[in-house]
Amino acid sequence: MRFAHEVHPSEIAYDYWTTQRTLEAIGHRTAFGLNWDPSHMVWQDIDPVGFLWDFQDRIYHVHCKDTKKRLTDGRSGRMASHLPWGDPRRGWDFISVGRGDVPWEDAFRMLNAIGYQGPLSVEWEDAGMDRLVGAPQALSLCAPTRWNRQRQRSTLLFQRADFAYSKAE
Repeated sequence: MRFAHEVHPSEIAYDYWTTQRTLEAIGHRTAFGLNWDPSHMVWQDIDPVGFLWDFQDRIYHVHCKDTKKRLTDGRSGRMASHLPWGDPRRGWDFISVGRGDVPWEDAFRMLNAIGYQGPLSVEWEDAGMDRLVGAPQALSLCAPTRWNRQRQRSTLLFQRADFAYSKAE
């Protein structure tokens, strides 16, 4: 059995450095891994794709969830002022997958590069869009995956190249 800890504020590991310290504190036990949810990294200005690379052996689960930052008006802050989800005065908000600031193309390519073959779960938390509209759109963005019945896991539909194209004959 493995545990996938979701890295986000209010948890023991909530950013890059607290994730490192958490792994050190538990002696890097292999049963303790990470649920990679890039939406929490984006609003904290953590590079979600770099996080995948640095913790590649600990990515046990993936949440496809997006965040849109709106910090340019001089009034909205990163702490969101205790305003409700979906309030346009917030400095950031969870938004339908593919409509926010998560670099999904780079993320899927990195997941492929690190050999991730676990689940991809769409986590829906967009207070500004009807789920019957947004959920199918989110699912279509995650379409580079398919369920592999033999391996009992999701795999990316596009595969890494077997050779460097600069060396192609």
